[in-house]
Amino acid sequence: MSEQSKPGAQPLVKIGHYILGKTLGVGTFGKVKMGEHQLTKHKVAVKILNRQKIKSLDVVGKIRREIQNLKLFRHPHIIKLYQVISTPTDIFMIMEYVSGGELFDYIVKHGKLHEHEARRFFQQIISGVDYCHRHMIVHRDLKPENLLLDHNMHVKIADFGLSNMMMDGEFLRTSCGSPNYAAPEVISGKLYAGPEVDIWSCGVILYALLCGTLPFDDEHVPTLFRKIKAGIFPIPEYLNKQVVNLLCQMLQIDPMKRASIDDIKKHDWFQKECPAYLFPSPVEQDSSVIDTDAIKEVCDKFGVQETEVHSALLSGDPHDQLAIAYHLIIDNKRIADEAAKAEIKDFYVAGSPPPVNLMGSGTSEYSSPMKPHPERIIPQKPPVSSTEKRAKRAKWHLGIRSQSKPNDIMMEVYRAMKALDYEWKVINPYHVRVRHKNKMLNRHIMMSLQLYQVDYKSYLLDFKSLSNEDNESNISHVLKDFVATPIQSSSSSLNPQKATGHHTMEFFEMCAALIIQLAR
Repeated sequence: MSEQSKPGAQPLVKIGHYILGKTLGVGTFGKVKMGEHQLTKHKVAVKILNRQKIKSLDVVGKIRREIQNLKLFRHPHIIKLYQVISTPTDIFMIMEYVSGGELFDYIVKHGKLHEHEARRFFQQIISGVDYCHRHMIVHRDLKPENLLLDHNMHVKIADFGLSNMMMDGEFLRTSCGSPNYAAPEVISGKLYAGPEVDIWSCGVILYALLCGTLPFDDEHVPTLFRKIKAGIFPIPEYLNKQVVNLLCQMLQIDPMKRASIDDIKKHDWFQKECPAYLFPSPVEQDSSVIDTDAIKEVCDKFGVQETEVHSALLSGDPHDQLAIAYHLIIDNKRIADEAAKAEIKDFYVAGSPPPVNLMGSGTSEYSSPMKPHPERIIPQKPPVSSTEKRAKRAKWHLGIRSQSKPNDIMMEVYRAMKALDYEWKVINPYHVRVRHKNKMLNRHIMMSLQLYQVDYKSYLLDFKSLSNEDNESNISHVLKDFVATPIQSSSSSLNPQKATGHHTMEFFEMCAALIIQLAR
């Protein structure tokens, strides 16, 4: 660990290639600090564990398990461990930085969640737990405090310190975890295989999401344990029968009768609007495929040759700085791709924050040359000869032009949409899907907003009609060819011709309202 002093500034504290920043949290064994890679500028969380405390509290095995397990995991809803750096006094765990806080704080702030939001969180949790169980790991301490939220409000399962390996034919006995979320067999000191105790905890979490309270709660621990062993919990009238059925299957006191992960995945309530990426096919991606863009970025940042990066990746050394930088870049890219591809319909939220790089938070998460930026509109040039084909592009765009900076333009767009009570889903920093409910017709009108670069200092905010929320290929991009497709609705008696006209006019009204708001 080294320190570098600068005149008039606090000394920079470094560990490896990371500059440590503000403290994010304080735990039993040490602190968690913000960290930034000197060259790639990727933000990370650095968990600092004091060796003396670990030994005095007799948790060396606990920490070792957490490190071993996290080293293996690569899942969109499990916190990532990038590197471990050891010194004589401390252990530094370089981990994925998650900016949204704990799910526990989110529930405390918002109380019971809307069913669709609770289901979205729950689907992500089950996806991560399923991944752990398939890799023979039980978490054993699942609770909202150990579920973090990123800036996109996606769940990240953290704190694997109490996890353990499952072995065929063997049972676990250790009573661990938080009492309110512990299964009856755990608090009773009985033998358990592992996955079933995580299922019980997930059932308690689902109840907390839907109700804003715990199914089993009492300040007197013996009384709490009696409630858990009895398995009787209040069922509010506002819960629908499907989710009550699922809760009762998960909070079954007999572990042999308790729902399995497969039972949950097949349940009708769980399957509703479940994104495909959460449970991909078992076919693994070819690990021999190398991302050439990421290789080039590492070469640019470190001033090395491609062969050196390839050698670092082939060496398998988890501490190699070139390999670490490569995987950091890949992870950020993959997370962004997954978020863009995820078929999450309830991702629209009125007043959602814009992407972090548009909020003045310092380093842009899209600062890499391979990250999204305003696409260029191909300039219209006459063909050199009659045989040369003209570059295919739209002759007309419905939109507004500006010479402001792209981030400033998008910030104004977000403010205008919020003022109009529009809802939106971020595809990338310069592309959003927007919708607004027509209360008279009881349906949503949808459009896409995308910022294009016209020339070196001019940008176009393009408006496109979305006739179907899940299929952007059906949009009309050229005004002269504009034909809105009918909105299919089981409750609508409009014929196709009328529906098309209504949708077109509502789309233009939506555009006009946004333009007027932007002009203020």
